[in-house]
Amino acid sequence: MTERIVVVGFGPVAARLIDELLPAVRSGIAHLTVVGEESEAAYNRVLVADLGVGRTTPAALALADAAALVADGVDVRLGVRVRRVDRARQQVLLSDGTSPGYERLVFATGSRPVIPNLTGLNPDPAAPVLPPGVTALRDLRDASVLHSAVAGGKRVVVLGGGVLGLETALAAAEEGATVTVVHNGPHPLGRNIDRGGGAVLAASLRNCGVRVAGNARSVGVEHNAPDGGFSALLLDDGSAIDGDLLVLSCGVRPRTELAEGCGLSTGAGILVDHKLRAHHEPHIFAIGDCAEVRCPDPECVQCRTARGPSGLVGPGWRQAEWLADYLTLLASGAEAEAEALPSLPAELPGVIVLKARGMNLAVAGEVSADPWDEDALSAGAVIGRARLQIAQWADPEHGRYVKMATRAGVLEGLVAVGMPRTSAELVQLFERGAELPADRSLLLRLDGPDQVASAGAADPARTVCRCAGVSGTAIATAVSEGCGTVPEVSASTRAGTGCGGCHEDIKGIIEAHFQGAAA
Repeated sequence: MTERIVVVGFGPVAARLIDELLPAVRSGIAHLTVVGEESEAAYNRVLVADLGVGRTTPAALALADAAALVADGVDVRLGVRVRRVDRARQQVLLSDGTSPGYERLVFATGSRPVIPNLTGLNPDPAAPVLPPGVTALRDLRDASVLHSAVAGGKRVVVLGGGVLGLETALAAAEEGATVTVVHNGPHPLGRNIDRGGGAVLAASLRNCGVRVAGNARSVGVEHNAPDGGFSALLLDDGSAIDGDLLVLSCGVRPRTELAEGCGLSTGAGILVDHKLRAHHEPHIFAIGDCAEVRCPDPECVQCRTARGPSGLVGPGWRQAEWLADYLTLLASGAEAEAEALPSLPAELPGVIVLKARGMNLAVAGEVSADPWDEDALSAGAVIGRARLQIAQWADPEHGRYVKMATRAGVLEGLVAVGMPRTSAELVQLFERGAELPADRSLLLRLDGPDQVASAGAADPARTVCRCAGVSGTAIATAVSEGCGTVPEVSASTRAGTGCGGCHEDIKGIIEAHFQGAAA
């Protein structure tokens, strides 16, 4: 019997799941249906801002080819919405009137942008109504709106100081737009970075041509442009920030409404166990931004401290790859093997990386404690556990700042601004759980002038693309086998198909290879 698998959603995580399930489809043990609301097949949403400023093309963002999938036997439904899920009949009722059945159903519905409750906006999460000149920069049509503004050298206002908002602001400013970032709190990345790093970050943004309006609480949107579009963002102190385009970058929320509508348990996301199965429903799964791994076992220590969906593409891809193995075993009748499959490993805390011309930042872990904050340093130091230690260095004049939070010499948190090589080394040590050198200043020297000439001598086995888990060795091998551009390396290894933060590193490996060949 052919197992019917229906995937709801066709974003980057769904694309990876479909790709991994293709062998089962080709062999005939699985029939796969994918339902996507947009008329386009999966593409990389993280790089929509790059498309908006003209740095890439829609073809380069594409993660799936609908025609090729159909040729492989996948039933691809584009431009179709799921009205509801009938769990009793195991059917998915679609907006085109059809009702495909399933043995296994996978929610990969992702997340939707948060629309702030401002005068002049309709924040209805299901169907927000945005006036002309206001965009959440979520899809290809939003990218075209940003592209028009940037190409015309218009004034762009970015509401939100998170990493995506800052990347958009930096890219738009670099391409000629006049950009202002408006955020609440004393500095950008307020939820992730400490005060010192935030202050240096804000100064670095200004040095890159981005205006920063901090401690600003927005209350309304004025749309008095000639076409009735956006003209100013109104603040609670009575002031206004004029502009031609407002980019909303206020975070995202998991799309759980379909799951809730059919009676599944939800928290921040759709609640799933360690095998990505919905609570009390073995036929339904969830992956990616919409999934919250929190099993029903109240004794599970791992789930006791779970934080909900990560919002990062890398963990979603790893979920997709694991689930494809699990579903393939089920479809082939190997249920015992499927149940014996080791559960998906818990994800390590995410690393925030921000790269632009003249700007480099990395943040990870808990970094709120200060070097002399005795209460914070001693918290958790019980039953022989070491106390927290903070090493901190700042050079605000030159936009440099480093903070290392360690316990027994192992990094628990880091901030690095304007220190690219120190940042790269700290991120590797953090992800490996390795001990730092006793003399922390050795790490700072990586960005010294004597290290510039040897910058290319980094560990070749290091992970260059954290989203896809691709090492420098794998990328170098692909280059030696004929890949001469970042897109070619991406097609061969999947490196660079996530957040795009590793593109410069991939270029460096390519350039180093060809320089060596020329020599």
